[in-house]
Amino acid sequence: MQLAWLGDAVWELHQRLRHCRSAGRSSDLHRAVVQRVRAAAQAEALRQLEPLLLDGERDLVRRGRNRAGRGPRNGDPGTYGQATGFETMLGWLFLTNPTRLAELLDHLEKTDTPPLPASP
Repeated sequence: MQLAWLGDAVWELHQRLRHCRSAGRSSDLHRAVVQRVRAAAQAEALRQLEPLLLDGERDLVRRGRNRAGRGPRNGDPGTYGQATGFETMLGWLFLTNPTRLAELLDHLEKTDTPPLPASP
């Protein structure tokens, strides 16, 4: 679970860096980042990466997903599990293979919609 905890921080920092490229009030940028770090957004990012994942990465996702538990009361356990698997993989790659981590994050940048401009 420490890998998921670390991966969550890696993903949030990635999103913060992505959003700080556009001007805006910190409260607007914060709301935009929160939308991208929610479990549903992480599960979607994992779905986009799945065709590219190596067997070891898939195994990390599976192991993280299986350790996730039920998640928040009002959340979907499947989505929470996918998000935890995604975070686990990011945490592992951050520690062991930053080049591969950068490749996967770059792929998400290319396939994802750009962040919304901040409100004036």
